[in-house]
Amino acid sequence: MIDNVQSEEIRLIVRGDDMGSSHSANEACVLCYREGIMRSVEVMVPAPWYPEAVKLLRENPGLDVGVHLTLTSEWENCKWGPVTRAPSLCDRRGHFLPMTSQRADFPPGTGFLESGYRLEEVETELRAQIEIALEDIPQVSHLSCHMMTAVASPDLREVTEKLSREYGLLLEDKDVRFAGHLGGQEADAERKEAILLEIIDRLTPGTWLLVDHPGLDTPEMRALGHIGYERVAQERSAVTSAFTSARVVQRVAQRGIRLISYAHLRG
Repeated sequence: MIDNVQSEEIRLIVRGDDMGSSHSANEACVLCYREGIMRSVEVMVPAPWYPEAVKLLRENPGLDVGVHLTLTSEWENCKWGPVTRAPSLCDRRGHFLPMTSQRADFPPGTGFLESGYRLEEVETELRAQIEIALEDIPQVSHLSCHMMTAVASPDLREVTEKLSREYGLLLEDKDVRFAGHLGGQEADAERKEAILLEIIDRLTPGTWLLVDHPGLDTPEMRALGHIGYERVAQERSAVTSAFTSARVVQRVAQRGIRLISYAHLRG
């Protein structure tokens, strides 16, 4: 990854992933934009709350949007599948597999990379997701990959990079450096805020990217989870608290950090 900024300015993209995956995620993403430091959001076209996400994104045209290319469906209690006819990308019920690669603690046959996917079906599916988003959402500027599946092997990355060039959409890791992580599901709101303040304090001139998953602690989000990730609502609500923290907003201003989006990188 290359940083092209030849100045002393610190530029930060704060990105929220998984818009469309739930009503709570949709509400939290908009909240983090309106009241916090988030300027880019990733939308999942095949996910069940995508139509509401479209409505909210049209109501917030300043919120930069990426197509969160989706080939997996990780939650145990909520599933989605392809928007095209793509039998090699699905389980027998028409859902995407839950994991990018097979995990030892998951049932057999639940890893995408080991599933025997057909590359032509991957390209057709990802192309359809991009075209739907472009039709529905005016401010799409870039592509990202849910669970990194769409770039998890050389052949998949080749397809994704081809689509990026064809549609003139940036890829998520273009010309940025990763700022860090806010901690896992054991980090509460206070701890995530502290980590975020530490990240902000150590940023140096250049263009940085911070990625996390806003959510709300609601009954809907408490019902989401999978093996090894059971505290989804608590963790994602803590992300929202950190992204909208008055202390964080103030520290960004004090350091003179410029909050930007991927749209700024397109020129």
